Amino acid sequence: MEEKIITKDLLGQAIAETFEVAYAEISARQPSREQVLKIPESLAKKYHLLLYLESEKEVVVATDNPKAEGLLAKVKPIFPGKKVELAYGLPEEIEAGFIHYRKPLATRFVEIIKNHQRIAPEIIGEIIEDALAFNASDIHFEPQEKEVVIRFRIDGVLREAGRIPKEYYENILNRIKVEAHLRIDEHYAAQDGAIRYVKDEHTADLRVSIVPTLTGEKVAIRMLAEYVKSYNIYDLGLSYEDQRILEEASKKPFGMILVTGPTGSGKSTTLYAVLRSLNRPEVNITTIEDPVEYRVEGLNQIQVNPHTNLTFAEGLRSIVRQDPDIVLVGEIRDLETAEIAVNAALTGHLLLSTFHSNDAATAIPRLLDMGIEPFLLASTLEVIIAQRLVRKLCENCRYSQEVTITDLLKILPSAKKYFSGNKITLYKSKGCKSCNETGYRGRTAIFEFIKITKEMEELILNNPSGEQIWHLAKKQNAHSLFEDGLEKVKRGITTVEELLRVAQPSED
Repeated sequence: MEEKIITKDLLGQAIAETFEVAYAEISARQPSREQVLKIPESLAKKYHLLLYLESEKEVVVATDNPKAEGLLAKVKPIFPGKKVELAYGLPEEIEAGFIHYRKPLATRFVEIIKNHQRIAPEIIGEIIEDALAFNASDIHFEPQEKEVVIRFRIDGVLREAGRIPKEYYENILNRIKVEAHLRIDEHYAAQDGAIRYVKDEHTADLRVSIVPTLTGEKVAIRMLAEYVKSYNIYDLGLSYEDQRILEEASKKPFGMILVTGPTGSGKSTTLYAVLRSLNRPEVNITTIEDPVEYRVEGLNQIQVNPHTNLTFAEGLRSIVRQDPDIVLVGEIRDLETAEIAVNAALTGHLLLSTFHSNDAATAIPRLLDMGIEPFLLASTLEVIIAQRLVRKLCENCRYSQEVTITDLLKILPSAKKYFSGNKITLYKSKGCKSCNETGYRGRTAIFEFIKITKEMEELILNNPSGEQIWHLAKKQNAHSLFEDGLEKVKRGITTVEELLRVAQPSED
């Protein structure tokens, strides 16, 4: 599956054949909440059952073990007068459907408070479980005058998840501080910490940030779920050409790969995907990060600690003496770190890092402005990647739509530059239970790659502007963030509106 030789559905079909039953492609036909609740929760979770199809005369129930003894006899009474068939469904897709058994957070909060048992840990546990179930990237605890609003960031957009009466917030806040190893007696300074959350099959690393506001201490928790660790280069949404450039650069024994973009644009995920492809027993990989986002076996990961003077620069100096082959620096923030990173890349190490700039082309002038010598930068840089995240159309309710170029010009004035003909096929979505009526489900990245060729090296020696770099990159067939996104629009992965939210067409 990693090599894309087979897909999840092909695997599912093969397993279904061995059971001699039909295959239930749950990801393509998500059951509604009403359908899921027709099977009692206890039975569904015991036998991994999910109602897949239902008509007037027939019902198809998905399970990951259709040959379980007496299963059919247990399911038939639920649907009297109907023919019941069992189909094979992938375990993780059946599990995803169980989310509908969860009561709304507000209801569960009331039940926990009524029982007056362990209010703080139970409420926190329910919030984290929901955040994991909905694939939220962040949890916000926002104190107001009389209550605390809980919001989840899902696919880049904040949504309210529930509210807690203000009188219970202090206990909840103290519990979070204790678990994140923060001071509970500090109420007027910002604090940062981390929690390792483990429950049943769920494991997540949580980054905790607490800041004082006028109405109380606000908590923001970044969710770093385990599934991201399994990402590899093939999962990032790269075009064939971009993937080839990245693989080539990552296989070199030395040099620098830089990923640029704003906070929350998936830079760390991209770099970890590269590290995962390079992580072998014969290679020494060391990282220095602030904070360590994903714990990965086989990597030597160092956490920045200003209290002990373990900064990026000091840590990087020590790493170079640790005989590494590959080094990941969480972020290049200052000249000192940049100089050591460039020297490390020059002395036989493959160095990966992130950097803040609006696009790939402006990263070079910014590094030169920081004080990096042009000849050092030219001889170490291999590739610069800029990226952003866009929401993906929900595959369950997506449909194609023919639009005229006139209609498209209203939202994209430069449409004629990118589309030919008067009628264009684009994709939209209706909104359904599967995507919480938003029309979007999940995110993917759009990319801009600048490969450092001989001509680009010569240009860097002359202290070029971002425009000069991009002009040469375009000549060498580089595409912009917007152009990469537009390819994903044409393939039905996202929409023009969503693309315009994160990237703009170039003016040339």
